[in-house]
Amino acid sequence: MSIEERLQRLEDVQEITLLIASYGPLVDAGEAERVAGMWTEDGVYDVDEIYMGDQAAIEAMVRGDRHQGLIQNGCCHFLGPAHVTVDGDRAVAVCPSVLLVRHEGRNFPARIGANHFDLVRTPQGWRIAHRTIRQLDGDPASRALFARAGQVGQVGQVDPTA
Repeated sequence: MSIEERLQRLEDVQEITLLIASYGPLVDAGEAERVAGMWTEDGVYDVDEIYMGDQAAIEAMVRGDRHQGLIQNGCCHFLGPAHVTVDGDRAVAVCPSVLLVRHEGRNFPARIGANHFDLVRTPQGWRIAHRTIRQLDGDPASRALFARAGQVGQVGQVDPTA
């Protein structure tokens, strides 16, 4: 691999790492448009109980009563660190996440999750094509998302039950 290719790969990993790291601060600030803009136009955000199939649905989630209630009471979405693998114009990242919520003056973990990201290079930079989160509750399917570290496949082809 040439020095130029190595440098490009490092720049790609850094851009993807920063993209994933920006999710928590942006979603906790209620920046609905900026959060949705992290995805491709038809990007998927698949959380255990919620399936969002495009940027409009993601933006609506951030503006929705459930999320607004979280941020008005105080919460922190923390992701990372991410293991990023780049293959040309596609990439995969996996990482843990923790959602902390404020209740009666104290912060409590409300959710811990396994995250799998399929990313694509666009003219605007790297964007999420498909993000899958499964709660780490002992189910082998959620842990299996972590095992996909380093495996770049077809975008959106994650089967969390596999």
